[in-house]
Amino acid sequence: MSSLAKKAVLAAALGSTALASNAAPVGTSESQRPTVVLVHGAFADGSAWNKVIPLLQAEGLTVVSVQNPLTSLADDVAATRRALDTQTGPVVLVGHSWGGVVISEAGGHEHVKSLVYVAAFAPSEGQSVADLTKDYPAPSGFAHIIADKEGFLTLSLEGVAKHLAQDLPADETRLMAATQGPVRGRNFEENVSDAAWKTKPSWYIVSEQDHMIQPDLQKAMAKKISAHVVSLPAGHTPQLSQPADVAKVILAATADLSK
Repeated sequence: MSSLAKKAVLAAALGSTALASNAAPVGTSESQRPTVVLVHGAFADGSAWNKVIPLLQAEGLTVVSVQNPLTSLADDVAATRRALDTQTGPVVLVGHSWGGVVISEAGGHEHVKSLVYVAAFAPSEGQSVADLTKDYPAPSGFAHIIADKEGFLTLSLEGVAKHLAQDLPADETRLMAATQGPVRGRNFEENVSDAAWKTKPSWYIVSEQDHMIQPDLQKAMAKKISAHVVSLPAGHTPQLSQPADVAKVILAATADLSK
């Protein structure tokens, strides 16, 4: 090998060593940034988070949106736990509406460090949605629920446009109505056996103009779980009508983990 060739090889080797010395070691704090796991509610699917996901990803966070089958509480909890099992670091677990029941049950998972409820049910152990709502007037959106012969529920187009998401444009509500996930009606009678909010710090977004969960009930649940509360002038789907505000709350929950 010529003297010039030897110098080139040595330079390449030194360059590789320099790159290796500047590389972040495995297990640095960057690799432990929280993953955000999102759990949708009834009359929806994982696309309910489509406006929030890019905002979180823009902040460098890994995001997973669970696809709940909505066939039972146990089935939805199992789907969420599968998503949690694949994570290797801390998780901020977020639930919307019925998804709040799911995260209350699944949130005891070892990877979950905090919870965010978005206009969501927050039951105690032994409680169901029916228990939580029995002392409150039925929201106006309930008049637009359609049950099929197998007991699965959907919302009419009017129900979506005027009650589930009355603060969204018509083209969006038509799409939501077409892609909604039918939910088994008896899910709302099933009791949780765990209430993860008792041991995990929690945030709660109250939707002040909600036609699906009474705002007064939301405030009562937020107080019960000692949550950090943010109120928005929004309908039942603030993650679609005010995604930046919802993302801000989720980011606050992730930032809290580094304190």
